[in-house]
Amino acid sequence: MTGVEMDFNSADLVVMNVAIALMMFGVSLQLKKEDFTRLMAEPRAPAIGLVAQFIFLPLATCLLTWLFKVPAEFALGMILVASCPGGTFSNIMTWIGKGNVAVSVTMTAISSLAAVVMTPLNFAFYGWLNPHTRPFLQEISIDPVNLLLLIALVLALPIFLGMAVGKRYPQQSSRADKPMRLLSLLLFFAFIVIALQKNFGLFINYVGSLFLLVIAHNAVALLVGHGAGLLARLPTADRRAVTMEVGIQNSGLGLMILFTFFPQAGGMILITAMWGVWHLISGLTLAQIWARRPL
Repeated sequence: MTGVEMDFNSADLVVMNVAIALMMFGVSLQLKKEDFTRLMAEPRAPAIGLVAQFIFLPLATCLLTWLFKVPAEFALGMILVASCPGGTFSNIMTWIGKGNVAVSVTMTAISSLAAVVMTPLNFAFYGWLNPHTRPFLQEISIDPVNLLLLIALVLALPIFLGMAVGKRYPQQSSRADKPMRLLSLLLFFAFIVIALQKNFGLFINYVGSLFLLVIAHNAVALLVGHGAGLLARLPTADRRAVTMEVGIQNSGLGLMILFTFFPQAGGMILITAMWGVWHLISGLTLAQIWARRPL
């Protein structure tokens, strides 16, 4: 434990959860049933990406934090980030980098729904598997049922509502797509600002070492996605989509979980917040490099 507690009341948490739900609703307006059924018709790239997302990345994170003896609270924050689904901004970065946007959208949609089960499961399992994080995990104690219900309410329900509204009002939803994505980005950065502001003293003390951890962890995530695509011999455009999906995590979900269930875990919050900033920088940089290279 860092001993740094977040100063949030119940109203603050409600606002944050509603904001996350609104973000998921906005990015789901353009989702179609085909984005889910595409996995049946063209399963190879999305399936490989989802395995890398929910199995390889959390496993690699657990083993590396164990091997390098990363302090428990920071290691558990990294495991939480690795347990989250792909971030919605990965679709835009895939498009900029000339990747297969259809694969990216399919992975984002399916991983966001799968996260209702996989995020709490992976977080609890890999947090327990690492002997350095196991005592800390037991100390903060997770209510798995409440965690599952919360993720369902802020991820699954808004996705289905967004799809229903998009189908019922296609023209209005199309016009609202860009403003909603901008609003999502602003809300996301608001989470980051709040997290860093509430832990400013801790941030100053650990900024150097934490950023190194975040940069290294994000590099591992990108390499896991890229490596899975190479091993499966995916086409270049598919491989770029998988790389972005695994490397761009929904750290906003991670922050929501932390604010709601254990706001006293300042180190975990800082890791997750810094991830939220850095993965946008690394993802956009990589996308710009790819954009200048032929497929």
